[in-house]
Amino acid sequence: MTDLPAESSENFGAQTDGMERLWTPHRMVYIDDGPHRDVKACPFCEGPKGEDEQSLIVYRGKTCFVVMNLFPYNPGHVLVLPYRHIPDYTDLDFAERVEFGELTAHTMEVIRQVKAPQGFNLGMNQGAVAGAGIAGHLHQHIVPRWAGDANFFPIVARTKAVPELLGQTRQVLAEAFGDWQPREI
Repeated sequence: MTDLPAESSENFGAQTDGMERLWTPHRMVYIDDGPHRDVKACPFCEGPKGEDEQSLIVYRGKTCFVVMNLFPYNPGHVLVLPYRHIPDYTDLDFAERVEFGELTAHTMEVIRQVKAPQGFNLGMNQGAVAGAGIAGHLHQHIVPRWAGDANFFPIVARTKAVPELLGQTRQVLAEAFGDWQPREI
């Protein structure tokens, strides 16, 4: 790809910034937030109503839970969420904030124990404008990383290689959680 001259009619008069563009129209469902603006349609609110295996829930705490990401970046990609349908980290009450943090730390320890990653990405996109796929329900991503785990598939073939079924990963992580409970405050 090459940048078009600023005066090109195909560039609509915009100034070039030297950046290449990757066209990803499929991401509009995340930007628009689809049906998840309504709490009745929120998969994060519906999941805990079902069985753990079916809903891919790894761990249930008092105020928060851990669930497998349906569209993982890597094996072991999970989400930490409060049960309450709230959009922002600042909406967590004190007990939720403590459990949210404890669950994040313990989940990382569990993933290290069973998957031996060399690093992690932790992230929360607060609001649709920040890229939250389901902006109405706060969730934090925990993505394990290994040296050499990135490849060309997602870019060239629009395919992510995930070597283990989500249900299998959920089972291994859930077993590693055992009967763990966060510290009381």
